[in-house]
Amino acid sequence: MKRRKITAGKLSKILKEHERWIDTDEEEGKRADLSNANLTSADLSEVLGLNIEQLSEVETLYKAELDPELKKQVKDEYPHLLEKPEEE
Repeated sequence: MKRRKITAGKLSKILKEHERWIDTDEEEGKRADLSNANLTSADLSEVLGLNIEQLSEVETLYKAELDPELKKQVKDEYPHLLEKPEEE
């Protein structure tokens, strides 16, 4: 699978659309697609509606900031996502 590069600006847009999707009961906006994304050092701590299923599809969450409950779930179910990724 090809790793997707997501800039901070693009990630911000994706997350704003996701929050709008949550706030409007899925009528507007769009569910965040984070599949194969490198989210090293991303601040996801206050993103509404982000869940373990979405995070399970990312490339890495190394040094990412997450809501404490969500971080616990990632540690329990997908600990490899929190490890330093191998350089290509």
